[in-house]
Amino acid sequence: MAFKVGLLGFGTVGTGTAAILRDRDRRNPLLQDIEIGRVGVKSLDKPRAIALDPDLLTTDLESIVTDPDIDIVVELIGGLEPARSLILKAIAAGKHVVTANKAVIARYGDELYAAANKAGVYILLEASVGGGIPIIKPLKESLGANRISQITGIVNGTTNYILTQMTEEGADFDAVLTEAQQLGYAEADPTADVDGLDAADKIAILASLAFGGRIDREAIYCEGIRQVSAEDISYAEKLGFTIKLLAIAQKTENRDNTLQVRVHPTLLPNAHPLASINGVYNAVLVEGEPIGQVMFFGPGAGEGPTASAVVSDILAIAGILKSAGKNTALNPLLSCSHQDYSAIAPMEEVVTRFYARFLCGDRPGVIGHLGTCFGKHEVSLESVVQIGFQDKLAEIVVVTHDVQEKNFRQALEEVRSFSALDSISIASVLRVF
Repeated sequence: MAFKVGLLGFGTVGTGTAAILRDRDRRNPLLQDIEIGRVGVKSLDKPRAIALDPDLLTTDLESIVTDPDIDIVVELIGGLEPARSLILKAIAAGKHVVTANKAVIARYGDELYAAANKAGVYILLEASVGGGIPIIKPLKESLGANRISQITGIVNGTTNYILTQMTEEGADFDAVLTEAQQLGYAEADPTADVDGLDAADKIAILASLAFGGRIDREAIYCEGIRQVSAEDISYAEKLGFTIKLLAIAQKTENRDNTLQVRVHPTLLPNAHPLASINGVYNAVLVEGEPIGQVMFFGPGAGEGPTASAVVSDILAIAGILKSAGKNTALNPLLSCSHQDYSAIAPMEEVVTRFYARFLCGDRPGVIGHLGTCFGKHEVSLESVVQIGFQDKLAEIVVVTHDVQEKNFRQALEEVRSFSALDSISIASVLRVF
């Protein structure tokens, strides 16, 4: 039994996918039963790294998703549209779908999975999170016996590269971003990466799988790394921390069906497993019962790693079709069955630690007053240190114990409004793991 694959998009990942499908030697023998049936491209005349039969190429992507000879549609064009519409048309035509598109799944997953379940086809998305790291299938299958309590991930290689370079070079954000763009690690428009939007898409997907409920992408708190300075990284190092952009999903204590789902830069203790994940690499730490902690680490993007994940999904579908036939019931371990949305706790209810850096006039009583403001709002301080001076202003770094975000923000407002302090300003605020 042979299966034909239709590729929507033939960029970096599409090229890598085709390379694996055509070079079957010493790979899974099931690849012998899979062939490329059609390839959708923007231009027929563009030079390509892999030579394909011209008869396979088309600029009419809709003709691929409706082609009766295509069994599996692989969506690699990215973005929301026309990706969403093409996936829906493929499902309506009875095609199984493999995608690397985290944005379309995070925002339209409910619509897409409802359609897929009704049509009796699969949507598989291993490549949508973590590049080549196997994390989707482990959450669906290998860890299915566990009660997951928390997922913490470094899931964006661009921001991890920038923060790593800022740490190693002592450079500011803007300089390292320019360097990352020149090296191809950051897009010309880096908004999705550096503002945390890409990471939020990915944690929405992971949280849905781990906690068995759909996630409202718009309810995820999202904060990027633009405000992280070289000074913050330096002070974090002195305090025994490293700064990473974390995507976090966890059960809220004492609220059975409520989750905290958030993305923000975080001071991680140097002993934490994720603190040593540097450069463009990704890692996801899963905590549950009875397994404890397990971490998945590897390259988070790139032609080879992402194509590896895409082909693994193609193989999974082909294996099911070969063993059970095309008209069999969906495997519940691979399909998406949950219908209800998980409740997302508002950010002001989150309990965490904070790091704050203040610039203020060097006069008696400043540190004491900061302590008083925080104490009035039940913010317990772990440490208060006057680091030095910046532009003739005293630089004070505060680290708190666990505190509810609402209380901490109220304390900051009182600090801001205290007029007796000369030129007080809050230079930065970051959360501490």
